[in-house]
Amino acid sequence: MNLRDIKKDIEYIIGEFIDDCSLFVTLNPGKDSDEVAKIIEEAVDLYNDLRDKVNAKVDGNKKAYYNGIRKELFEKTDELCEKLSAAVSK
Repeated sequence: MNLRDIKKDIEYIIGEFIDDCSLFVTLNPGKDSDEVAKIIEEAVDLYNDLRDKVNAKVDGNKKAYYNGIRKELFEKTDELCEKLSAAVSK
């Protein structure tokens, strides 16, 4: 695993999640889009936070640091997916 792959994963996973949110809003105009907009804002904040962490200078065990970032990406994205699912089912 290299740094470029982690950056691409962050870009792809969060980008696809935001696309899913936008698709939901487009296909369901009667649903509350404000809640989905808040979820999208959280996704953008997560993207910015993870990119800042990836671009930060790392002292010590780089492999463990980047594995932690990748783990955080998956965990936080799962949380966002659960929030979107809850918004969809309302």
